Amino acid sequence: MHEIDLILTLTGGLIAALAFGLLTQRMGLSPIVGYLLAGIAVSPNTPGFVADKGLADQLAEIGVILLMFGVGLQFHFKELLAVRRIAIPGAIVQSVVATLLGAGVLHLFGWNWPSGIVFGIALSVASTVVLTRVLVDNKALNTPAGHIAIGWLVMEDLFTVFVLVLLPAIFGTATQATFGGVMSAVGMGSLKVVGSVLFTFVVGGWGIPRLLNLIARTESRELFTLAVLAIALGIAVASAKFFGVSMALGAFLAGMVVGRSEFSLRAATDALPMRDAFAVLFFVSVGMLFDVRTLWEAPGLILATLAIVVVGKPLAALLILVLMRYPIRTALSVSVALAQIGEFSFILASMGRDLRILSEQGANILIIAAMVSITANPMLYRSVGAMERWIMRQPKLWAWIQSRTAVEETPAPEPAKESRRAVVVGYGPVGATVVRLLEGQGIASTIIEMNLETVHALRARNVAVVYGDAGRFDTLDHAGTRTAEVMVLSSSDVGNGREIIRQARLLNPRIRILARTTYLRDAGKLRAAGADGVFSGEGEVALAMTESILNRFNATPEQIRIERERVKQELHEAQPSGVETGKSAPI
Repeated sequence: MHEIDLILTLTGGLIAALAFGLLTQRMGLSPIVGYLLAGIAVSPNTPGFVADKGLADQLAEIGVILLMFGVGLQFHFKELLAVRRIAIPGAIVQSVVATLLGAGVLHLFGWNWPSGIVFGIALSVASTVVLTRVLVDNKALNTPAGHIAIGWLVMEDLFTVFVLVLLPAIFGTATQATFGGVMSAVGMGSLKVVGSVLFTFVVGGWGIPRLLNLIARTESRELFTLAVLAIALGIAVASAKFFGVSMALGAFLAGMVVGRSEFSLRAATDALPMRDAFAVLFFVSVGMLFDVRTLWEAPGLILATLAIVVVGKPLAALLILVLMRYPIRTALSVSVALAQIGEFSFILASMGRDLRILSEQGANILIIAAMVSITANPMLYRSVGAMERWIMRQPKLWAWIQSRTAVEETPAPEPAKESRRAVVVGYGPVGATVVRLLEGQGIASTIIEMNLETVHALRARNVAVVYGDAGRFDTLDHAGTRTAEVMVLSSSDVGNGREIIRQARLLNPRIRILARTTYLRDAGKLRAAGADGVFSGEGEVALAMTESILNRFNATPEQIRIERERVKQELHEAQPSGVETGKSAPI
């Protein structure tokens, strides 16, 4: 019976998440809103199918671990260091302000201070998924405002990870009643964290890259995916079992170790799609907590919470940025982008509920605040220009802001642009020849290669190479497909080639794609997928043999030329259009 409940819960949750996620995506909203609605739909609080809450929570635990592993995998200190002057103090001050506002509001409504502090911390951290999506959609990710917002969010994430470690240390012991007991718990918790960090980075930093290197040499995608998942879950469980810290912290540290290795991109593209599936179940399980009665039981508290998230937090960030002499457009963009809450807020709420600090009503209010703020955030961000114009019409306010502004609004530094760029998939004999020819024409190439030894050899020669599967969207993006002028598929794998072509077209509709295939019969499939030119091994062999035979019988150059054209015409007529058989194609 338990197995049936598990399958029903998993199937029902995913189907509901797909339906509501697709609906909200079509409405121009974040799919996270849809996943939360799916949880509400399959909860005991609504009619129809009811998922097993206990099983959903267990599946959600895996989602939390994989979410934190993904955060660690994509965490880079250089992003934080690049904007440390504003991101570090700004994130700290804003987090403190939001926490105090949340705790103060809940205290006014009769809640105790521990509940208020946990609630306030949950309100202080924005959603990485939502912020990145808003910046990308508004083409602001690589602007000064985008860099500051990402660095700010990195600092918020670090602060939240620290809180996740300290909460069990403080509230999970019997010594929490006195100041000395709290300090003792914090000290012991800190020692455990240090031990976990040292173990993961020293032992894991030595062993994990070697293990992944061994697995990668098998050239088995399934084994590599399994290895990454085993590392994430294994270190998470080991951290909790042997060091007494949260599994979320262990997963975060494991992600950081893998992210520092050469396998970071492949881990993100091959293994983390599994994370997305379990993350969906996490959001569904959060939605299952929602009780609609909260809407009329605590309307004042809901409105106050929304005011903190949508007004209080961005105003605090805006004031910090203006005081630190940033232009008003940058200050508005950063502060509005942070005016929402998401996945980390739910993780904090779940832990608070498990530790009996936060009530079910508190979790419900956070869900409402997340749904409203995530829905409103893209629209708020698009109104930044209108906000700036309104501020400019307030003489005293505008004069004060102008007197504070000293930092110039300079474009974000961009990498040096090549006049012409190419992406070459595969570095066998054909790929190597193509790269050499492109270099001779002044065209810089980035190679995508799955053979680890070839990758090491190319990097030793300072050749631009990306280790990963070219059939994955992120791998192609990392290789620079968005700005490349031409892509050459030097391998003859038709099935994977079609997927590479489709993904490349999504990234860059104008890119010229040249593909290679062994058999003439497969060329039409690559052409249908979007290749501009397809070169067949069979066609090249036929042409080479024709020329060799004619040379053997002393044919003149003109006779050879005519016969080559005739053979090419016959091959072309026998196959679908678009098949190249030796004719040089302009790049």
